[in-house]
Amino acid sequence: MPSARAVATPLTLAQRLAAWHRLGVVMLLGFASGLPLALTGQAMQAWLSVEGLDVATIGFLSLVGLPYTFKFLWAPLMDRFELPWLGRRRGWLVLTQLALAGGLLAMASTSPSQATRAFALLAVAVAFLSASQDVVIDAYRTDLLPAAERGMGSSLNVLGYRLAMILSGGVALIWTDAQQGGGWSWPTVYRLMAGLMVVAAVLSMLVLPRLKIEPAPRSVARNDLIGFVAVVAAVVVGFLLTERLASPLARAVLAPLWTGSSLPANLQGKWADLLALLMGIGITLPLAAWAARRARFETLLSGLANYFSQPGAAAFLAFIVLYKLGDAFAGSLMTPFLLKSMAFSPAEVGVVNKVIGLWLTIGGALLGGALMLKLGLWRSLMLFGIFQMFSNLGFWWLAVSGKGLMPGMVIPAFDWGVVQLAQATPVDGGLLMVIAFENLSGGMGTAAFVAFLMSLCNQRFTATQFALLSAFASVGRVWVGPLAGVLAESIGWPTFFIVSTVVALPALWMLWWLRTPVRALEVDPKDATTADD
Repeated sequence: MPSARAVATPLTLAQRLAAWHRLGVVMLLGFASGLPLALTGQAMQAWLSVEGLDVATIGFLSLVGLPYTFKFLWAPLMDRFELPWLGRRRGWLVLTQLALAGGLLAMASTSPSQATRAFALLAVAVAFLSASQDVVIDAYRTDLLPAAERGMGSSLNVLGYRLAMILSGGVALIWTDAQQGGGWSWPTVYRLMAGLMVVAAVLSMLVLPRLKIEPAPRSVARNDLIGFVAVVAAVVVGFLLTERLASPLARAVLAPLWTGSSLPANLQGKWADLLALLMGIGITLPLAAWAARRARFETLLSGLANYFSQPGAAAFLAFIVLYKLGDAFAGSLMTPFLLKSMAFSPAEVGVVNKVIGLWLTIGGALLGGALMLKLGLWRSLMLFGIFQMFSNLGFWWLAVSGKGLMPGMVIPAFDWGVVQLAQATPVDGGLLMVIAFENLSGGMGTAAFVAFLMSLCNQRFTATQFALLSAFASVGRVWVGPLAGVLAESIGWPTFFIVSTVVALPALWMLWWLRTPVRALEVDPKDATTADD
């Protein structure tokens, strides 16, 4: 007999309320996830720019986000162990949120210019805690939402995420503008954000429902702990080898290239640091993999083995790295570009790039979620990816043309209590146009991308697998920072943005090549068509 698809029955009032509760929780968790990200990213870059650090140094300090790319190493512990009272997901979530509050308070007490190394280490600690929070949030969201709600759920996740970034990355810039805003200091901003993380922890305890989660395969807890310690030890050994062997070797390899070169000595050193970094990755990752196998880090190895057992797993990982790479390349140093190179004021950047722009990202995410219902996953990824690529050319045009070529607008002075503008602020028309297109396209691409990541996860290993996938997704955002800073100073901003556009092309080619397996992900196995014999 021909196959028959089950007819959907109307939802009861209780089911609709439960669905909206799930989606509301997802938005709340998105806000908690987005708040600390800017505080080790673009907001921190603004603080460093105000403190007078050069662009190349700011680019290298983007490496404080390294924990985001390695979070799959400790995610298995969050799959394997359950904290008392609150359950596996909520317990880890509350713990990381309270620890984040402490880390932000410590950053607020440290000067980035006078104690740069200590400040960077604290930022790494905050990024580690933020990445750990993301592990739990991603796993909870993936476990919570059925397939039919993932498109809208990912859009609402982006909504909460971007609202938090409007606050920590946009409104904060207005707060710190001495002429136009409140004239706050950056330490004051970070202390306020620490208080908000405490509020998030309280809400996580009271609002989030418990989940019935299929337990991870039985394994000896001692093996998992030993395995994690072994992996951390391998990373430390890799770091030491990088410092003592890779760095001198990189300088020796590049020394002949600088003979007769007009490149400034400080940039020559940055290129050597970049090569040493790549060599260090080549040493550390195989060493960590060997340590995990030798120590029988079972939850990590089982979760990875389960993921790689599905067809096209390795190709999907490559695509995940590439899809947001061009977008990340252009955006990695956006704040220094707008503040230092284009000489926009902090209030103008805060209003346009961080407030108006992020609201447009939210609009793009919601529009992307709605369009996905009609387009499906593969066509959404392709269309939104093309939009993302062309948005980079807008920054090339801005770098070449400068400001003042297009009529802008004036934002009148206001005082809303939590944020104010002391005087009317002119907004450049070209900046507004470029930021609008970039954020709309980025929001649409993010909505489709998050839905794609969720569709690849097995619930038995959600934290481990989503951490692996999102870690690969963050490779561009974290790792291109050092290269972006050195390139921008070496070749200039216009050529830099052309390069960022070209970098987006391989992802689109790969998506075309993967169209059949990506389309297969659009069908939930539980809702698949069943055939009668």
